[in-house]
Parts: sequence; structure tokens; C-alpha cells
Amino acid sequence: MRNAEKYARGYFMPPKQSLKWTQKEYITEAPTWCSVDLRDGNQALIVPMNLEEKLEYFQLLVDIGFKEIEVGFPAASETEFTFLRTLIEKNLIPDDVTIQVLTQSREHIIRKTFESLRGAKKAVVHLYNSTSVAQREQVFRKSKEEIIDIAVTGAKLLKACAEETEGNFQFQYSPESFTGTEVEFSLEICNRVLDVWQPTADNKVIINLPATVSMSMPHVYASQIEYMSEHLNYRENVIVSLHPHNDRGTGVADAELGMLAGGQRVEGTLFGNGERTGNVDIITLALNMYSHGVDPKLNFENIPGILAVYERLTKMRVSERHPYGGELVFTAFSGSHQDAIAKGMKWREEQEREYWSVPYLPIDPKDIGREYEGDIIRINSQSGKGGIGYVLQLKYGLDLPPKMREHFGYCVKNVSDQQQKELLPDEIYDIFQKEYVNIKTPVEFVKYRFTDDDDFQTVVTIRTGNEVKEITGTGNGRLDAISNALQTHLGLDYSDLSYKEHALETGSKSQAVSYIGIKASNGSVHWGCGIDVDIMTSSVKALFSAVNQMSKNGK
Repeated sequence: MRNAEKYARGYFMPPKQSLKWTQKEYITEAPTWCSVDLRDGNQALIVPMNLEEKLEYFQLLVDIGFKEIEVGFPAASETEFTFLRTLIEKNLIPDDVTIQVLTQSREHIIRKTFESLRGAKKAVVHLYNSTSVAQREQVFRKSKEEIIDIAVTGAKLLKACAEETEGNFQFQYSPESFTGTEVEFSLEICNRVLDVWQPTADNKVIINLPATVSMSMPHVYASQIEYMSEHLNYRENVIVSLHPHNDRGTGVADAELGMLAGGQRVEGTLFGNGERTGNVDIITLALNMYSHGVDPKLNFENIPGILAVYERLTKMRVSERHPYGGELVFTAFSGSHQDAIAKGMKWREEQEREYWSVPYLPIDPKDIGREYEGDIIRINSQSGKGGIGYVLQLKYGLDLPPKMREHFGYCVKNVSDQQQKELLPDEIYDIFQKEYVNIKTPVEFVKYRFTDDDDFQTVVTIRTGNEVKEITGTGNGRLDAISNALQTHLGLDYSDLSYKEHALETGSKSQAVSYIGIKASNGSVHWGCGIDVDIMTSSVKALFSAVNQMSKNGK
């Protein structure tokens, strides 16, 4: 691309190396989660939610288990103000949930914010002002000391208003655009605010360090967080909070490395909704931890239900490939993937294992409300015999022999390729029925009887067109006797009869299913399937089906 030279790295590394976080392997406990869906997420919608929608969304967040929920910018609009007053006056906030509100460091906005909070059982008042080089130079045109004065003046006013207002308040400060701010200056302004608020063990202060615009690789953000965490005043009484955005597509990585570096709290949204490319996706973060055996302290056991409410209220669509929540994230179309998953699932049925381990599935889809049937393996022209066989077995109880599964796999792929579409399980089953099951032309099986149990002599009644006749045969077993009768009558020559049977456990448990493969003299193999309440009859029907396939193909 042209003009790359016009871009300079706009972030700042700490004045000294901060790499202790690199010695940690994974996140060992859940952070404090704060949902900002109703503020960051809502303001980013083409049509923001109305009061009723915001109330329903708030309840969704409570049901998921969020204990801190940012409910808006109450001084920004009447809808935001009314929403907050409704939550408080109608006692809709559970006792164990803390609401959070945002305010700029401007006097009339701060006073309006506290007016909206009267009577709140517990609320975080989130004060912010922009500190980055770009904001200082281009937007505010102020010096560092003038920017510090904005923050300190706001901090003092928060303290005064909290003393005058009925309620229980905790303070939070964000140097907005932290990632574009010199790290030493971020530390200075945060410490000046902390000096005003004087946090204690009983009244801790939250210092939120947002990647308002993601400007660096994730390790840089982690180093910035570690430096701040190690140099903030009153550190034991400060909660370090992260608020990554996703401009570079690294919001999750920023948050994960930031937690390793000292972040104790994460602000984000469901499915990463928010301005521009969005906030960090708390669902992905939480389930990443879950995949490492760590309880995220949030309930995502019904991702499809959460997704449905989210899309209805926000009018946003979650991509099919979105981690964990997308329609296709646990789905394999590739034949090799399908085969590995099918074998892995079968292996789990045969083994007693403490830990989940299935190829291509980092977590058990059922843990988050996804179904194996129709979710894990879906069939198109790229699919393989393993996946197609898995669908038949899972949904219809049909456990095809390996060679028959391969033969059927080509049938299904040809249909999908010709129709240029994915095939649903019922369509796959219909193809199987038409291709193999109880085939009646050109020769229809009617009934059989055995005349001598020792010699296995049989009389088989068949129908060809409108003609019904009896044919006879002898063999070393009942099925062999019937096979010999068919070969003699029809003038066929086949060998290597492959046979498998099992109870049909899906649907009617009284039925049996048999599979038979025969090899013609020219080497071609033909398969049939029989289904009947009697196991012997199902075997005969399978044989007739295979023979009919052979006859129809002119072999």
C-alpha cells in the first residue's frame, strides 16, 4: 500500500521495562466484570434502545450474573436520566448489583449526574477527561497542567456532591485515551486524582485505564498496565480496571494480557458491541477462561437465548463466525474435520475421562446451550463420510458399516454439489432411504419360508411387475440360501457379502436394521439396507435392496 510513511506509532512504552506479566501462563481467577452495554453499547446503536428495551436488557445482564452494570450517561439525555430513575424508584436493582454512571469532568454534568442518583443503594460514579497528546493538542489545546486541573477539579466536585446526596457512592477515574497518553503523565494525573479521593480499604477507588483507541500490539498495553499497577499511589486500595476497544482486532488479547499485568476488573459488552469496532467481548473473555478450567462467575449456559435477546433489542447481528456465539463456530463442513470430531465423540462415549478433549472443539458445545445435532456437523459438497455417517447415527440411529458410509458419502456430496446448497439432516436421511432402504424394484421381496432347517432350503416369494412367483435356494445358512435363490433366478454373479445389523434405537425401539454389501464379478460394490421389526426379515430386505441396486445398474 502507498503512504505507509504517513503513519507513526502513537503509543508510549513505559519509562522502564515492565514484563513480569510474561512469566504468567494463564488467568487463574475471574476479574470483576462490569457490563457497559447500556452505555457504550447503547450509544453505538443506529437506533438506541427505548426505556422498555433498556429495562429488559438490564434484566438480561442481571440474569447472566453481572454485579456491576454501567447504566448510562444520565446527564446526556432525558431517556438516560429516566432509565436510571426508573431503576432506583421501582427498586429494580438487586442488592448485590452495583450500578455505574459516567460523567465528564464538567460541573453542570456532575451535578445532574448526582441528581439522577438520589437514593441509589450503591453506585460507581465514573469521572473521565481526555489526556492523550492528540486530544490535548487538537481538541482542548491545553497544557498538561491544565488537563490535570480539569481532572482534579472534577474529583473534588464528585467528593462534595457525594456528601450532599442520599446514596452510597464509589468513585472511578479514567484518563480517556490512555493508550495515546505518555505513561508517566497518565500516572501523574491518576495519582493527583487519588490524592483528592484518599481511598481506603473500606472505600476503594477504581482507576480505569481504557484503550479508548487500540494503538499498539497487546504486549505494549500489558506493559503499560503493569507499570501503572506498580506505581499508583494507595495501590492496596485501588482497583485497576481495563476497558479495551477493538480497533486493531486485539481487544480480547489486550484484556487477557492486561489481566496478567495487574488488571483486576474488566469493562466490556456482550458480543463486543460498541463504538467503531466495539468494546472487548466479555463473552469471549469469560469462555476463554472457562476453556482453561476457570469459573468466569458469569452464566453463559444458554448462549442461543442470550444471542436472541441481544439481536432483538440492539437490532445488531452477531456474525456466524463470532467466537462461541456464532451459528457456525462449532460446525465442521470439512470432511477431515468431521471425521475427527465424529471419532472423538465416539471415543468419549467409550472412555471415562475427567477432562474434555475432542478434536476441533475447544469446549463442549452443550455447556453453552448448543446442540450436537445440527450444530457440530453440517453437510455440503465439502463434507466427508465420517460427518455424514455421524449425522445419520446421531439423529436417526443408523450405524453404517465403514465401506457403506464411504459409498453413501459420495451420493450425498454429489447431491449437494449439484444443488449447490447445504443438506439438512432430513434431506440426508431421505437420500439414504431412496438409495438403500427396502428397495422393491425390479424385484420385490414378499415372504420366505424354510423347508429343512438342517440343509437351509428356502422358498422365497417375489414380485416382478405384476407377476408373483416362488423361487428356491439352498445354502450354508438362511441368508446364504436366499442369496443363492436370487442369484440363480436373476442370473447374477456376486460375492464377498458384507453384513452388519443392530437394533434401531432411535424412533421405534422394536425395529431392527441390517446392511448388506455385495461385490459383482466386475468388482463394483452395491449396498442395501433393510428395516423391519424382525431381524431376519430386515436382513432379507437389505439383500434384496443390494441386489436391486446391482440389477438397476446393469451389473
